[in-house]
Amino acid sequence: MFLYSDSNKRYHTLDYFYKHKFGCKVFKVSLNGGFSCPNVDGTLGTRGCIYCSPLGSGEFAGRSCDDLIKQFNDIKCIMNRKWSGKYIAYFQARTNTYADVSILREKYEAVLALPDVVGLSIATRPDSISDECLDYLTELNSRTFLTVELGLQSIHESTSKLINRCHTLACFDGMVKKLRERNINVVVHIINGLPYETRDMMLDTVRHINNLDIQGVKIHMLHIVRNTDLARMYEVKPFHVLTRDEYVSIVCDQLELLRPEIVINRITGDPKKEDLIEPSWLLKKFCVLNEIDKELVRRDSYQGKYIEKND
Repeated sequence: MFLYSDSNKRYHTLDYFYKHKFGCKVFKVSLNGGFSCPNVDGTLGTRGCIYCSPLGSGEFAGRSCDDLIKQFNDIKCIMNRKWSGKYIAYFQARTNTYADVSILREKYEAVLALPDVVGLSIATRPDSISDECLDYLTELNSRTFLTVELGLQSIHESTSKLINRCHTLACFDGMVKKLRERNINVVVHIINGLPYETRDMMLDTVRHINNLDIQGVKIHMLHIVRNTDLARMYEVKPFHVLTRDEYVSIVCDQLELLRPEIVINRITGDPKKEDLIEPSWLLKKFCVLNEIDKELVRRDSYQGKYIEKND
């Protein structure tokens, strides 16, 4: 059995991590704090990353027109129909440190005060955490379970320019270092299947983050959704979209390269059916998860089997 598993999983799942840290089931409640993004408001760009939806990748977060307490309670009520436990408030949509600290404090503290909220998870960009914000995050980290989720997507400059990330790898690495100097947990977002990337390029991204002091990773499959620059690019000049078998094989290769203690926060995409253009196989999420499990069994493999370290 894999070291960080009490089930059939051969990788370090978020569910396992939460159960062993908190002693109970823990759920992430996705919220929309109404934040903007420097890649949208003109500070760095106006169109955002080419795959980013009009909702800022917050399709499963609450509605920005509702206050945070209503968002949280509405989603909590839905979850409680099937499960019970404690909660992580997840600020998901757009760039959730991109505001004055007084605004961040107002929003974060409101949900932290709710019953059974045991922590915060904050999705943001590596270029959007000021020194003042770092000080506040350090304070938060001293009194709740805090995770900062940093978007990277790819280490390759050609891809970063193509998808309009508007930050460098050096910027990303530097922010990971700053957060870890303050003992703040870091989860990295990467995307498989970005236009024109090869398997080796995707594996190189994982090799890079494996040699950073990170605590978790989210592995996404690129999905092309309506009303995005990516959708318009695909319509004009279609590029190869990974098949399910290709994706499963690449993810298993990546898991084999990741340190076992790194928590796999996500291992596939989760698009809305009505917005999705490609790939249609992503709609069968549990089939993708099952195929990953089966492939690791077929290989007699597990997370960290082939760890590669830089000298």
